[in-house]
Amino acid sequence: QVQLVESGGGTVQTGGTLRVSCKVSGLSFDNTPMGWFRQSPGKGREGVACINWTGGVTYYADSVKGRFTISRDNAKNTLYLQMNDLQPEDTAIYYCAADPSNGFPSLVEYEYAYWGQGTQVTVSS
Repeated sequence: QVQLVESGGGTVQTGGTLRVSCKVSGLSFDNTPMGWFRQSPGKGREGVACINWTGGVTYYADSVKGRFTISRDNAKNTLYLQMNDLQPEDTAIYYCAADPSNGFPSLVEYEYAYWGQGTQVTVSS
């Protein structure tokens, strides 16, 4: 079956950096657009970044543009999110998602078929 397993979350101070990863199995990763989402307490799930199957097309939420970078290693079936200059408002559970229904990278939650269990990122002030 399809499995997405996130790792790399943790606690950092304001201005710090963190990289989260998502290992994917059970689908053709190198043909699948991917996305990162996050959810803070009391809020809905928010699209953060997404990437097409080659890695050549990426989109970002305005709130993270210039600070976060999404990338992928198709040889390792792994998706990454490099997070720089982290702020307290970035505190959330971060989820990776696979296989948007229209075949294109998307920041829209309901378009994705598969989800990981999430990894907690906490930014202390």
